[in-house]
Amino acid sequence: MIHHIIFEGAELAGKSFLMSQIYDYLEPKYNKNKKVLDGCHWFNCDVGVYGTKYGKPVIKNYLKIFQELKNKNLLIEKFYISDKIYNRLNNYREVKYKEIERKLFGLNFKIILVVFPENKRILEKRIEDRLNLYPHYERILRNYKWYIKQQKEYLKETKKSKLPYFIVETKKLPDNNLTKKILKWIKES
Repeated sequence: MIHHIIFEGAELAGKSFLMSQIYDYLEPKYNKNKKVLDGCHWFNCDVGVYGTKYGKPVIKNYLKIFQELKNKNLLIEKFYISDKIYNRLNNYREVKYKEIERKLFGLNFKIILVVFPENKRILEKRIEDRLNLYPHYERILRNYKWYIKQQKEYLKETKKSKLPYFIVETKKLPDNNLTKKILKWIKES
């Protein structure tokens, strides 16, 4: 079985952690070459381009890569929905991705939307953890209420998507039950 999954969600939701758990399951199971990690490919697509003039061209080029790798397991960390939301919240403009979404649908992509509880204490703790891991994050740091606003946009856009989606809430991390739920949803358990 081949999996094409986009992990979307607001900053601080826990996407990277959940992706690492799914990757750790899929990669060894589908690995065909013990010299290369070829059982699953992980793409972190938000490399400072979403919400900029480069977002759409970069996404189109990633789509070419995904088409080339269509017979491989692909985990994508943030993609076209993130660019839509970054543009909306940061630049007050709407970006359309109907054709990209149609192509992703044709490649059997699914979305896992990772959400957090709308709780000030949880978000402030996640902000503190993020700053400890990545001090440079302070340059783009926002108030916890902004992340809640961002999450509401992700929920709205994901529900409008033509791609199948599954929503998981990260109350605490690590949480092995979330990994099990995702694996069950993608029919891997």
